[in-house]
Order: sequence, then structure tokens, then C-alpha cells
Amino acid sequence: MPHSITITVDGLAEEVPQGLGLPQLIERHQAQHKDLIVEINGRFVHPKTYHEVELNQGDRVELIHPAFGG
Repeated sequence: MPHSITITVDGLAEEVPQGLGLPQLIERHQAQHKDLIVEINGRFVHPKTYHEVELNQGDRVELIHPAFGG
């Protein structure tokens, strides 16, 4: 049986499957958006590298949807 890990997403603890990738987390949160900003443990993640990111126990993820306008 796959193990799970606990991460924090937008300030809330969440249990996810071990080995979950960032693209799967974004999909899970229905956060796909061309202007989405992602930070993991306070560091910006470039969209071109999302597919390289595997989440680890205790990671703090922020899925930021910028509000444009005036």
C-alpha cells in the first residue's frame, strides 16, 4: 500500500500520496491557471520546472492566484 506524507497547502495540512508531483497537486486543487505562482518552502518554482518537483514530508506549498486590475 502506498505511503502518504503530510504537506501544508495554502496554510492547511493535507495528506497526499508519497511521490506526488507538483503538477498532480496543482490539478488536485484545480489551480491550473496561466498566471499561477507556486512557492515551496518560501521559494518560487518556475512553471517550466513543475514537472521536476516531487513533494516531500513537511513541504509548505503556496498556490498563489494573482489578482490583476486596478
